[in-house]
Amino acid sequence: MTATAAPAKTTPRTATARCATAPCTWLTLTERVRNAGGYRTAAEAEHRTRVVLSALGSQVTGEERVSLAHALPEEAAGLIAAQIPALHPLPARDFVESVASRLDNATTATARWDTSTVLTVLADLLPPPLLTNVLTQLPRGYALLFGRAELNPTHPPTPRAR
Repeated sequence: MTATAAPAKTTPRTATARCATAPCTWLTLTERVRNAGGYRTAAEAEHRTRVVLSALGSQVTGEERVSLAHALPEEAAGLIAAQIPALHPLPARDFVESVASRLDNATTATARWDTSTVLTVLADLLPPPLLTNVLTQLPRGYALLFGRAELNPTHPPTPRAR
């Protein structure tokens, strides 16, 4: 007779959060960013992850902000929660420019790479319903930064004239 271990409990405030379906730590998150972005060092990937998550923290508000923080490792959650939410989220282009202003020697193109790298990794770690809720809250253009197709509201088909 074989004993099976009870599944490990994870809570949003533990060092290991559950990102989508697998345990996720800060190290896991930054290592995925390092690999996806082709960064030379862990420190480089970690710095970019911190900058992008801090910028994102000011753009997401309400229940989505709380759920996003709870879905992330503690260190990432702290970066989101530490930001003062903006009254109106920046358009995606301005968001990238705000990331560029926080990175040394960054251009809009390099900041777009950094932003897309971090947010695409983040999107792969989040439960799909949460990602959809976050994207629904943000202006057009953010879905592409998260490596997803732009969300469009569905409208009933327009009747064709005969």
